[in-house]
Formats: sequence, structure tokens, C-alpha cells
Amino acid sequence: MAKYRDTQSQSDDHNARGIELADRGWLDEATSEFKKAIALDPGSAHAHDNLATVLGEKGQLLDALLEYIEALKADPDSATTHHYLGTFLASQGHDLALLEYRRAIELDYEFPDAHLNLGLALADRGQLDEARVELELAHKQAPDDETIRHELACCYIDLERFADAIGHLKRIVKSHPDHVEAFIDLGIAYTAQGFFAEAETVLKKSIEIDKDDFASHYHLAALYVSWSRHDDALEQLELAGAQDRDKVRQWLREDRVFDPLHDHERYSTLMS
Repeated sequence: MAKYRDTQSQSDDHNARGIELADRGWLDEATSEFKKAIALDPGSAHAHDNLATVLGEKGQLLDALLEYIEALKADPDSATTHHYLGTFLASQGHDLALLEYRRAIELDYEFPDAHLNLGLALADRGQLDEARVELELAHKQAPDDETIRHELACCYIDLERFADAIGHLKRIVKSHPDHVEAFIDLGIAYTAQGFFAEAETVLKKSIEIDKDDFASHYHLAALYVSWSRHDDALEQLELAGAQDRDKVRQWLREDRVFDPLHDHERYSTLMS
């Protein structure tokens, strides 16, 4: 028992020294101290927790995550560890995902799902050109994958490469005639290109497939505004509002397309 207390005391000393070094910004030295503490007492949740924090600051995100897991194994009821793990995931989770997708691709370049998910993660960060590259690689590796083709088309829309998007979306709706989202996105791309009649046809098709689809009515309304058919636009907004009034209001507040409707009484009623 005395030997255990002595070992634990030495572990605590290394842990305390690691904290002091980390506070000074000496992360490599702090890492070394926390590892010594763990070697002496593998069940020290505090040492694992502190090591995880330092590894995260050094950019060793996977290693940091593993240390948080070890800390929770040592003390599953540690509120502190759960809190810091949550903070780590909130701040570093997206970067960790990017690192792991890239590592997967390093290990197996012909991995379309990894390219797909890396592309989606990059798009979420607004890195659209990098996302496009990954999505094009995924599509090249799995040319018959409908999900990959659709996400690539959406990326082209975000990049305002509408002709490229239209080509892919037309293939999707031809092979999957009940694909509501593809019809909606095709309508968005046609609208952006000024092909209003074509946009109306495909957006009405999406409503025919699912008359209760909120987005179909909303984007048909956006088309009608662009087409200066304001009464038709208001009718579609009211139909969308009947399904989800709060979402309609939220989207309208952020969508300048509908500015020409602001003076209409029906628009004011919808927003009230």
C-alpha cells in the first residue's frame, strides 16, 4: 500500500509539473510530464485529461480524442472530463473529421465514400473548390452512385456552375423519377440560368411527387418572383407556410430574392 501511495505521489508530481509547463506554453515538455504521470499511474484520469488537452493544442487531434476516452475509462463519472471532451468535440470535431477522411484516402486512394465525405466536410466550411475536387474524384471512382452525383451537382450550384449541375441533375431525374430533391435542385439551377419554363416544369413535378414538400413550394415561389409572377409566388409561399410557417419566415428573412414582395399585404400577413 505504501508503495502504491509513493507511485501515485510521483505520478501526481509529474502531472502538476505538466500543468505548470503547459501554462507556460511549453507543450512538448508538458506532454512528456503527463506521459510519465500516466506510466506511473495508468488510471489517473486527470493525467489523461491533461494530456488530451495538450495534444489537442498541438494539433494531434486523434491522439487527444483517445486520451479523453482513456480518461473516461479511468473515471466514467468525471464531470470535468465530460465537459472538456465536449469542448474538444465542439471546437475540433470538424477538423478531426477532415484529418481522418484524409488519412483514409492516404491509406486507400480508391475510396469514393471517403472522397465524398471529405468533399461534404470541406463544403460545410465554405471551401467549395476543394470540395469540388474531392466530389469529382468520388464521382470518377463511382460514376453510378446517385448520392455522389447529386452532391457534386449541389456543389456546382454553389459554385454557380449551373450548366454542369443541370447535366448531372437531368441524369438523376431520368434514372430516378421520384427523386424530389434532384427535381428541386434542377429547378434552382434552371431558375439561375433564366430557363423559367423548364424550372416551373421540374418544380411542379417535385410537388406532384410530394405535394407536402415544403422546399418545392418555396423554390417554386422563388422562381415566380424572378419571373415577375408575384401572385403565383405568394400562393406558393402560403402553401409552404401552411406546412411550416416558422421555417418560411426564417428563410424569407435571409432571402433577398423575395424583396419585391415586401409591400404586398399577403406577404406581410405571412410574416406576421
